Amino acid sequence: MLFSKLVLPTLKEAPQEAEIISHKLMLRAGMIRKVASGVYTWLPLGLKVLRKVEEIVRSEMNKSGAQEVLMPMVQPKEIWDETHRWEKMGKELLRIQDRHERDFCLGPTHEEVITDLIRNTIKSYKELPINTYQIQTKFRDEIRPRYGVMRSREFLMKDAYSFGVDEESLDKSYIEMRNTYKKILEKIGLEYKIVKADSGAIGGDASEEFHVLAENGEDTIAISSDSEFAINTELLLKDGEDIASLEGKKAPDGNGTIQIKKGIEVGHIFKLGTVYSENMGATVQTKDGKSISLQMGCYGIGVSRIVAASIEQNNDDKGIVWPAAIAPFDVNIIPIGYEKNKEIEDASNKLYQELLNQGYDVLLDDRKAGFGSKIKDSELVGIPINIILGNKFLDDGSIELRTRDGQESVSNIEDLKLLFNHFK
Repeated sequence: MLFSKLVLPTLKEAPQEAEIISHKLMLRAGMIRKVASGVYTWLPLGLKVLRKVEEIVRSEMNKSGAQEVLMPMVQPKEIWDETHRWEKMGKELLRIQDRHERDFCLGPTHEEVITDLIRNTIKSYKELPINTYQIQTKFRDEIRPRYGVMRSREFLMKDAYSFGVDEESLDKSYIEMRNTYKKILEKIGLEYKIVKADSGAIGGDASEEFHVLAENGEDTIAISSDSEFAINTELLLKDGEDIASLEGKKAPDGNGTIQIKKGIEVGHIFKLGTVYSENMGATVQTKDGKSISLQMGCYGIGVSRIVAASIEQNNDDKGIVWPAAIAPFDVNIIPIGYEKNKEIEDASNKLYQELLNQGYDVLLDDRKAGFGSKIKDSELVGIPINIILGNKFLDDGSIELRTRDGQESVSNIEDLKLLFNHFK
């Protein structure tokens, strides 16, 4: 991609409405623009990152054996009435009517829709267990949308639903999804904790949240100093206690002491049991002819929220420092004097094409701008490697490399592949 053709409206300063680092940097880096409160347009740079996260999620879900479907965002009131959630969800559920005055909602989640599908599709225990997932736009009418795409009304989410004949089957599916979420976050390159949590409005007997650790996290979690134990502080606090009083106490698992951390919830997994299947009549015939309600699990991960969480965990005073797996480009070529020196222009174009042919995602900064502006923009948007072509190249064929983590080196073009492999 040529920089001059890229829709990338960078800003020197973030708008006053932006409160946290990820929101400020996503606006400044030209990744998103606000349409309405909690509703954003994703611009090309932001969409590239979003799609990279989406593909990592999709790849790991497919490896787990889950099958991708796509359910409608618009859902009829009737199936929500079956689970008694039409009123229970309150004002968070955005209700609409069609021209015939029939009631619908914009889906905040899809338990009812998937259960309706399964009850009309699966009839025998021989067809189970199954796990289906989708990557779909959700809408929740947040009372106070804030923090950009961290807490928005419209967002991209991966939600999965498992169905089995017994609790053993549910446990197996739950563990499979738990391990899959770990692989997703590790592949992206994020530091996280698995946190015991409340099931809330989704329901069920047990649930765990996946939190990316970050100073601006909305949630406060208690972790053990000597184990993997972690729990939402809301589940630990007794009447009259404040969060600060938990620090240094013995961890509930008996290993080490409690440490208080801030986290951003990017994933949540639930053992739903028969909460939905009983209400909606989702049953199958067992081997001995009995009709039983299906055991169900639910597994959500915020695709768009992961983008913001990644920025919260990876940034500096210059801008975004992307984990290499989701960086919008692998490398940026910055020629000095591109528009004035034909040799530099030809060399830059040749290198650009060679790297594209090798499968790298490359940006060539062909703008009529000074080196200072070009390198600042590249650092702001977080491109891992900058290749600077200037007089040194004309003199002896050498180039200057600047990595986003602050390292600088001078190398020959032939040595580039080794550096790229390091970042890939």
